[in-house]
Amino acid sequence: MLLALTVLEIVAPVFMLGLAGWTWVKRGAEFRVDFVTRICFTISVPALLFTALARAELDPAFFASLAGAAFAAYMLAALALWVAIRLGKLSVRVWLAPLVFGNTGNVGLPVAMFAFGDEGLALAAVIFAVMACLSFTVGVWLVSGGGSPAEAAKQPIFYGAALGLLFALMDWELPSFLMRGLDLAGQMAIPLMLLTLGVSVARLSVKGAGRAIAMSVLRVILCGAAAWGAARIFGLSDIGRDALILQLTMPVAVTSYLLAERYKAEPSEVAGLVVVSTLVSVAAIPLTLAAILEGWLP
Repeated sequence: MLLALTVLEIVAPVFMLGLAGWTWVKRGAEFRVDFVTRICFTISVPALLFTALARAELDPAFFASLAGAAFAAYMLAALALWVAIRLGKLSVRVWLAPLVFGNTGNVGLPVAMFAFGDEGLALAAVIFAVMACLSFTVGVWLVSGGGSPAEAAKQPIFYGAALGLLFALMDWELPSFLMRGLDLAGQMAIPLMLLTLGVSVARLSVKGAGRAIAMSVLRVILCGAAAWGAARIFGLSDIGRDALILQLTMPVAVTSYLLAERYKAEPSEVAGLVVVSTLVSVAAIPLTLAAILEGWLP
């Protein structure tokens, strides 16, 4: 009972705000996703990443291990999911990037913060930064066939994370009035992203539900195993391992649908995958948290 209450305290705020966004749209109210998303990824998320990382006490060796483990975990997950997609006779161009690069921003950051506090948020931010760089390069290349490494350097979240890490590692500090301003900007990020997630799920339709359910469950298992394996290889601490597993098992991101729409990579299939994996996460995230909190992981 105590474990259930602890898990509920962590996930309830996340799902409540997502449900609020879903209800908002279902009641016919206007919500301009493009505008809110631009605000998030141009202003609030970079500010959140910077403040979370700049305040973190990051040991350079630990940071290198965590970043390396995150990169290795995504590569292992990509390999395992590529095999699964080929065995299922599905399109690699359509399915691989959405399955590999999950919703570490909208859902992963708040879950890590509620589960592990400020330290967990800082660790999740490092993993999110690695994922964002891979998603805007390898991910775009997979979906479109023509991504460029320079694409990641165009994203404000890249600079927010990079500067935050630099300030943490060099033990620099900004004037208090600047940090307070960035704090205010960053505080917008999590509620806006969760509301947007609910809105997006409400507006998307499901196609191929059975296939989407199977692949959503399989991605949780394979990505979780990849994260656990990479954590063991790089010798991460328990909290580093837990943050990595939690981030990699997040549901499919709404941005995967936007990329599929942009590059005509069967967006209806990806839309169904986003909706179904988000619904699967209602059970998957609490189960993952229970395994972490109870020390069931070897």
